[in-house]
Amino acid sequence: MLDLRRLALICEFARRGSIAATAAVLGYSPSAVSQQLAALEREAGAVLLDRTARSAELTDAGRRLVQHAERILSMVETAESDLSAQAATPAGRVTVTAFPTAAVAFAPALARTLRRHTALTLRMGQGRSGRGMREVQSGEVDIALVDDWYGRVRESDTLRVFPLLHDPLVLVVPRKHRLASLDEPVDLRELRDEPWMATPDGEPSRLAVDSLLADVGGALPVPWEFEGLGTILGLVAKGIGIAAVPALALASGVRGIVVREFPGAPVGRDVHAVARASSVHRPAVSVTLRAVHVAARLLAADLAAVELAAR
Repeated sequence: MLDLRRLALICEFARRGSIAATAAVLGYSPSAVSQQLAALEREAGAVLLDRTARSAELTDAGRRLVQHAERILSMVETAESDLSAQAATPAGRVTVTAFPTAAVAFAPALARTLRRHTALTLRMGQGRSGRGMREVQSGEVDIALVDDWYGRVRESDTLRVFPLLHDPLVLVVPRKHRLASLDEPVDLRELRDEPWMATPDGEPSRLAVDSLLADVGGALPVPWEFEGLGTILGLVAKGIGIAAVPALALASGVRGIVVREFPGAPVGRDVHAVARASSVHRPAVSVTLRAVHVAARLLAADLAAVELAAR
């Protein structure tokens, strides 16, 4: 009989690529992981790992078992969700991860909506953009809030994607800047010469800014790069420079800045919630997804108000 916990372990090994990385993620020692994988080999009656003094990799039999294990674990989660749905009472822990801007923006509404479910606990963490879907797929989290700048987020046989809102890129300037006057038109060509602040090169929001200014020859070299949109907004408020940020970054409220719309079709991103197909009917996950949609509607209304004020 194959042990489910060991099947989950070999799936994690397949994702991480080494015993040391698998141990670090799961909080085990490398020797404990190695022993459990050896026990799984005995249960399976096949060599699953090709071990050397410094590394280990899956054999053909190991890769086939991983494929079976992923289906088995998904079916087990589906069965658990179906049974718990009969109870209809959300209970237990739901783990949500979000890119930093979404974590700050969604957290208040999620807490307000979910606090009436006294048997439910929520753990919400922040992760780098692009990791959320992998963490849902691996079972590390139940729900991920992900940003999609290029329309690449798609459902699969194992993942469900729930569109939440569109988040346009907006211009933020200090209150004493000439563009703080809403009567002053925003001219992208003139903005090339402004002191820009942006996230580091390669970040999705930075690529969006570069794309925005590409039609006017691109911006001059950015003199300041900072991790975190909150840091950039704080520096704009102090009059250090200007920036283009997703409107969702303004949800926490920032004083000392003026928000302007960019001319033409706005560059922006879509925000989605992602969950495993096998878990979406579990009451705790289902009620959290509903709370996420409620929060998204409130935030979308706030973003619309920001855009109206910027006109």
